[in-house]
Amino acid sequence: MVVGNNHKQELSGMKSMAGAISTSNQKSKKKKKKKSKTGLSSVTNKVKEPFDDMLDTLSLDVNSSRHQPCPTKTKPETSKLCAEFVKQCAPSALQVDPKCLNPENELRRIFGSKVVKSFEKSNQASSSRQVIGGRRGAHHTRRTILVSPSEHWPRWDGSLSMEFLETKDGYHHFRYVHSSSSDQAQRTFEAAKAIHDLNGIASILLYHPYHLDSLVTMADYFKFVGENQMSADSIAKSLYALECAWHPTFSPLQANCQLKICHETNKPLFTTLFTHMKNLDRRGCHRSALEVCKLLLSLDLDDPMGAMFCVDYFALRAEEYAWLEWFSEDYKSDNSLWLFPNFSYSLAICRFYLEREEPSKDADTCATKSNSADLMKQALMLHPSVLKKLVAKVPLKDQAWTNIIKHVFFRSEKTGSASLDHLINIYVEKSYIIWRLPDLQKLLRVSALQVIEILEHSTSDAKDWACVRKEAFSSENNEYGHLLVSDFSDTVPTLPPENLQNFMVDPRMREPERNGGQIANPLDGGPAPRDVANRNALAVLFESMLPWVNYGGRGDGGNEENQVNEHE
Repeated sequence: MVVGNNHKQELSGMKSMAGAISTSNQKSKKKKKKKSKTGLSSVTNKVKEPFDDMLDTLSLDVNSSRHQPCPTKTKPETSKLCAEFVKQCAPSALQVDPKCLNPENELRRIFGSKVVKSFEKSNQASSSRQVIGGRRGAHHTRRTILVSPSEHWPRWDGSLSMEFLETKDGYHHFRYVHSSSSDQAQRTFEAAKAIHDLNGIASILLYHPYHLDSLVTMADYFKFVGENQMSADSIAKSLYALECAWHPTFSPLQANCQLKICHETNKPLFTTLFTHMKNLDRRGCHRSALEVCKLLLSLDLDDPMGAMFCVDYFALRAEEYAWLEWFSEDYKSDNSLWLFPNFSYSLAICRFYLEREEPSKDADTCATKSNSADLMKQALMLHPSVLKKLVAKVPLKDQAWTNIIKHVFFRSEKTGSASLDHLINIYVEKSYIIWRLPDLQKLLRVSALQVIEILEHSTSDAKDWACVRKEAFSSENNEYGHLLVSDFSDTVPTLPPENLQNFMVDPRMREPERNGGQIANPLDGGPAPRDVANRNALAVLFESMLPWVNYGGRGDGGNEENQVNEHE
């Protein structure tokens, strides 16, 4: 639209010249090479001129050095527009590589293609045996990015869709929308949840195979009883349904789309992605888990799932050291991530391995960046309470560590800030396994001894770092209380997840505040009996293993009353 008539004439002249050259080349094959060299060079020289002129006209009044050698002042509005344009065109550290999202590619790189192929054949044989007797292969599954759908999965039922909301600050905002059939399935789910009936949840998936709440509930149940593969399969089905509902213009891999979790319908995507990330970590696919973590961070800049506090762990396990340094400098353009305890220690580890990989570039990097020893001492001065918790968690049993943590600077486990203490607990729970490497233990021990030596000569450094810590985490309340430390742990929980407690524990035995101060389905003001009549035997077996479940205490009258209540 900006190009004028003169430019259109030049472009038409260029096309005619190109046509003349093509006709002359068809006349003789011998002269083709010579004429193509001279002709194409002349054409390209002439092509550059009108395109340069076009770029000058599209430059929004920015002075061109070719036409105006003397420097002149630019308008502030123009410079602001150019700055925004450059910011939008610059690559983001949160852009996701779709090839690395597939864990099978990472497994092939780790174990070899032959091992992975044999494993896939065995899985295909078992899945084909499961499908025998049912309706088979009548449709083709859609190809998706987040997960690889199995052939025996049902057809996508279209129970979910996505709508575009607005474009704000360079980000496109979207929201999931449920269909009427999904609303009916949701009402059935709530009814089954009210009577804590897992069989009812399973029956919903027979008619609505991609109902998200039912899939997530069954995934948590399978995980709690030890069926990790079935749990991962339910999460994969949820992600498949969520991706099939994507808007045509929704491109989350480019880190320019937002799905705010404040919209209730967007929450399942965050919970399933976080669970999928942990499943990939459990399989040893750390690079794939890193890409999912980047996707979580890019979908909502408020980071509701706390992906910021495990992205450094996945980057170190995937050996993406250069990316981690780039991310710490690029994310939100404020270079303040090193104040968090996980980044404070992880950046020192990152620099330690980069110094090993690029010994020839040490002279250049030392001039611009601190070395690993200085970064580790900085981390210890900023967050000294991390050391004592790492010694206990890893564990580090040498006498040298005992002497170090006896020092007054490393003796305390509390920092005085609830937020910082919570983040330190998350970091130690998630990343303690990294510190089992002897090289990193040596780096940590030497740096800690140097910190003690510095403090013996002067305590002013400790006071300065304490001021920095207090200013960075000044809130008296725990700002990260919504993030559970258990969500960042690999240990199997002894208590069922919160959304399973309605199914494995009678809700009338739970705290009244869950239901707005009223006990659900009260029975004569007393505690509800634990009866096994008309219940699934497998569910009762697993429920009996829970320490807080008691089946005794009432006679036949209580059983009759419970049966009447179940009938109602």
